[in-house]
Amino acid sequence: MALENIVKEALNALYHHPDDAVRSQADQWLQEFQRTIDAWQVSDNLLHDASSNVETLIFCSQTLRSKVQRDFEELPSEAFRSLRDSLNNLLKTFHKGPPKVRTQISLAVAALAVQVPAEDWGDGGIMNWLRDEMNLHPDIVPSFLELLRVLPEEVFNYKIAARPDRRRKFENELASTMDVSLGILTACLNIPELKEQALEAFASWLRLRHRIPASVLATHPLVLTALSSLTSDVLSEAAVNVISELIHYTSARNTDGFSVQMPLIQVLVPQVMNLKPQLRDSSKDEEDVKAIARLFADMGDSYVELIATGSDESMLIVHALLEVSAHPEYDIASMTFNFWHNLQICLIERESYLSLGNDSLIEAERNRRVQVFRSSYESLVSLVSCKVQYPQDYSQLSKEDQKDFKQTRYAVADVLIDAALVLGGESTLKILYMKLVEALSGHQNGDMMDWRPSEAALYCIRAISDLVPFTEAEVMPQIMSLLPKLPHQSLLLQTVCLTVGAYSKWIDGAPSGLSFLPSVIDILVSGMSMSEDSAAAASLAFRHICVDCGKKLCGSLDGLFQIYQRAMTGEGCFKVAAQDSLLLVEALSIVITELPPDQAKKALEALCIPAVAPLQEVINQGALVLGQKPAREITNHIDRLANIFRYVNNPEAVADAIQRLWPLFKAIFDIRAWDMRTMESLCRACKHAVRTSKRFMGVTIGAMLEEIQGLYKQHHQPCFLYLSSEVIKIFGSDPSCADYLKVLIESLFSNTACLLTKIQDFTSRPDIADDCFLLASRCIRYCPHLLFPSPVFPSLVECSMIGITVQHREASNSILSFLSDIFDLGKSTHGQQFLPMRDTVILPRGPSITRILIASSTGALPSSRLETVAYALLSLSRAYGGKALEWAKESVSLIPVSAATELEKSRFLQALSDAASGMDIKGLTIPIEELSEVCRRNRTVQEIVQEALRPLELNPVYISSSS
Repeated sequence: MALENIVKEALNALYHHPDDAVRSQADQWLQEFQRTIDAWQVSDNLLHDASSNVETLIFCSQTLRSKVQRDFEELPSEAFRSLRDSLNNLLKTFHKGPPKVRTQISLAVAALAVQVPAEDWGDGGIMNWLRDEMNLHPDIVPSFLELLRVLPEEVFNYKIAARPDRRRKFENELASTMDVSLGILTACLNIPELKEQALEAFASWLRLRHRIPASVLATHPLVLTALSSLTSDVLSEAAVNVISELIHYTSARNTDGFSVQMPLIQVLVPQVMNLKPQLRDSSKDEEDVKAIARLFADMGDSYVELIATGSDESMLIVHALLEVSAHPEYDIASMTFNFWHNLQICLIERESYLSLGNDSLIEAERNRRVQVFRSSYESLVSLVSCKVQYPQDYSQLSKEDQKDFKQTRYAVADVLIDAALVLGGESTLKILYMKLVEALSGHQNGDMMDWRPSEAALYCIRAISDLVPFTEAEVMPQIMSLLPKLPHQSLLLQTVCLTVGAYSKWIDGAPSGLSFLPSVIDILVSGMSMSEDSAAAASLAFRHICVDCGKKLCGSLDGLFQIYQRAMTGEGCFKVAAQDSLLLVEALSIVITELPPDQAKKALEALCIPAVAPLQEVINQGALVLGQKPAREITNHIDRLANIFRYVNNPEAVADAIQRLWPLFKAIFDIRAWDMRTMESLCRACKHAVRTSKRFMGVTIGAMLEEIQGLYKQHHQPCFLYLSSEVIKIFGSDPSCADYLKVLIESLFSNTACLLTKIQDFTSRPDIADDCFLLASRCIRYCPHLLFPSPVFPSLVECSMIGITVQHREASNSILSFLSDIFDLGKSTHGQQFLPMRDTVILPRGPSITRILIASSTGALPSSRLETVAYALLSLSRAYGGKALEWAKESVSLIPVSAATELEKSRFLQALSDAASGMDIKGLTIPIEELSEVCRRNRTVQEIVQEALRPLELNPVYISSSS
């Protein structure tokens, strides 16, 4: 009683106390209470207590549902019957009580049924028990109907701590009692007030996809009632849910295809088609129209392969779907977008026609079908292109609503691409061009023009740019001529700039393209001066123009440099943000690549000046000023240099530039090595210089490596490891570099191993762990001759063992990938010679590594990491065969039988055995996943397993002497 009172007081405090701290404390206490074994009895007592208020009833019903789902194993086996009976009594007690409480109790009974086999449930299993209870207590039927509805849904509820085998058996138990369920639901149809509940429960049972023959369903009273209720004010929502499930049911793939489903399809389709007039009925509530639209969309998605044949019947469905697409509400219209995409695939992809045999038949049939659907896709283009127009009050919309509108535009762009794939880019372009002409001529209001329709048409024209051929000579020249005449409204100019960028390949390839270059460059300069958003669009377009028209622009380099110079310094009202300026750097770098070598070197120098000059100025002011500058004032310029090194594809010119700039870089390294942001930026610049220059780097690479090796000892910046990783990729296999690379990696790895000596170190510096083990994997790939004989290799393996269970995703994945690379060494010819060295280190540590990996798969790491852990385990088994199996058996034997049965463990070991015997490991993950699920099924079991395996206590240092 004392505990019951404390629960009531805590709930009262949670809901009614004015002090936030007290409410938070009450919430914490209640959460802790829910995990205790006392929660079973206290919740049950309070639910049976007539004086409990609604808040108490809701909390206790949720607690009881959660306990049955997660902690059923806490109870002794003999407690099942009394728990079942108590829940049954509660269902009866609350059959007219708060709906939330009744739902929670229904879910608790369903969770109980998932976990208790039919033979243990008694009374012939839950369905027979439920039927008998309904017969005995007709007044409680609504309450039992809710249970009947949630039962099949709980098959797929993975919060219930059932073993995989039991979950499969429960699904089979329900499937085998489908007749009982449908019999109960059919009987309920005779009681008008139960019809809606019966239909909702029927929809739920259909989701099991149990194979009731379509011919049986076609005449079934439940199906006929659902069809006749589609126009009912009261039952339409439930009826729509049933018909929707039936449509999906008939499309479920099986060996016989659609033919066996035809009796049911032929009943469903005409009835749904009868609803078509309601799509245009203005008196209809929007939710009702949405429900009807959903049925048409479901038919389209489910029967798309049948529709794609272009029969007269299928075209009726297509016309209905066009009506849905035409609906002014985007939420309704967009329901069809998936259909148009899938239909496009069926019409265009060769796989749809393979049954026809030879190429000429395939081509003829494809052309016939495309012709049949041509007018539908033309209509679609016109219908959806209107949906991208900016609303009048766009600037007043919330950030969230503006984001939603942009998502709408992206979705429409995808639909236009689907249409263009069917119609061809040129035909689609003509439709959209007419929209643009119409917008320009039809929206004049005195001297004021509404810019929004023009912008919408241009947005759509931009969307299909990849499908418009470079040879298009009818419409594109007219569009390009129109662009300079459009008013400079910010959002319109933004779209004009993006359209220019989207058609950069056309400008380069079309016979008349060159003549448009000066005017489009002028447009982009206007964009850079209008607003930050239009400047961002103009910068992106400028990059596209330079990438695709680079050769044509070589003669205009002076003009381009003027634009670049003004944008970098912000002259002439240019509004290019630092991030967008990188696009201009990239653009000019690509043009420079097209120049002859001697000109490229000079142009590269000129390109660097706006970035180098401000850096040099800061350095000249002395170490104190350089050290105190905000990072972004340094990194903005370094990032521009990084882009130059990345995109000027002239190794000698870049090597020459980095050699000249090295003293400047060294000064920043020396003074700001403490500053992670600056170091990341500088290392990125060095990485791109190394990647582009490769062997031309000469002495600079030695100086660079010496610098980061020394600085890493002091400052431990992870980007130094990341830069070294790039160096290893390029120079790792070069014999002339072996000596200084060996010193480099030994220094970096030994320093890192000293930093990461316990799991807490990995948790606090996951970036170091991530970059360290990425570098180690690179060494295995590019210079195993430097890593495996090195004295640092054993300590690197030991370090990885400490850190496997770090919760940080990237760090954990890098460590696991490093171990997998070690285990997979024998798969590569150049790696086989190092197997004895590898085995000297791995064999003494094998039992511990295996145990840590098994612990990781059974709960020490999140289940989202399971695929990577499973691969490491299977690779280990493949590499070490029988030994690995022995290690695994030893570890798995530690898991108590209460957590995992011998059968579950043996399936897991069989998968490892199959991997060891050479089977393809891709298909062996299911037993590992199932053991993982079993060992994580609730918190108690997970804690038992981890307590047994104790991965963090396998301190590898004590093994060191044996290696």
